[in-house]
Amino acid sequence: MKKLLLIINPMAGKKQSRAPLFDAVSIFSEAGYLVRIHNTTERGDATRTAIAEGPHYDLVVCSGGDGTLNETVSGLMQLEKPPLLGYLPRGSTNDFAASLHLSSNPVKAALAIAENRKQPMDVGQWNDRSFVYVASFGAFTKTSYNVSQSSKNALGHFAYILEGMKDLNTLRPYKVKINADGDVLDGEYLFGAVCNTTSIGGLMKFDSEHVVLNDGKFEMLLIPNPKSPLALQNLLLALMNQHYQDEGIIFRHVSHVIVEPEEELPWSLDGEYAPSLPLVDLSIRESALTMLL
Repeated sequence: MKKLLLIINPMAGKKQSRAPLFDAVSIFSEAGYLVRIHNTTERGDATRTAIAEGPHYDLVVCSGGDGTLNETVSGLMQLEKPPLLGYLPRGSTNDFAASLHLSSNPVKAALAIAENRKQPMDVGQWNDRSFVYVASFGAFTKTSYNVSQSSKNALGHFAYILEGMKDLNTLRPYKVKINADGDVLDGEYLFGAVCNTTSIGGLMKFDSEHVVLNDGKFEMLLIPNPKSPLALQNLLLALMNQHYQDEGIIFRHVSHVIVEPEEELPWSLDGEYAPSLPLVDLSIRESALTMLL
């Protein structure tokens, strides 16, 4: 019998009924899996569990938000032969699930996993840390990791918007040197993201035709500091209309990015805090994991 490890973040989707998760377990059992359930107890637990127990399972499924997925993937990436990966989205803003067109209904997501359709997935590296879909700095970066779990549970996606409004008071450019596949971009940027997703924070969305999740390429979005009120106005209009190819915005497909800030520059990796470092090396591990979708 095949073995499945289900890692559940009990805090994610706390206001939602737990009944669909029991139905999901039943679906996995009917698909021929012997299921073991692990409820996480603290930050980092999903990573440690994936490392310690992942090698003994054919399939590891995580249930939670993008942070839970990040932890699970971070653990699996440390294994010589990682098992298959499944995802039951239960968070407030599930960006990567939206890119994969995964249902937020655990029953529907479990049924899709049970069909055993395999999809190779690229995984990003931020120095020695893994990330699933986005590494970002600058505007609204703090928003992703400052929102408390209680606010997420009570307000859902609106909690991110409220926190983002606070961030407007500290909006400022960062002087950064960026080497993207050998092309040096030295300037001041309000925001930067290296991602593999069609959605960032539910606020920025990319055309799915421009994003391939297993092509060995990141999508890099940089927002330079506008030099005039007219440039600022044009920038805001382009962002509102999701016109990332407009003048004043840098959007490229890249495979290797090196970032050297001239000042303190905190990061967000899949919504989790990452400290400022003198040099950040971002690379992509093509088709490093296989998901069941």
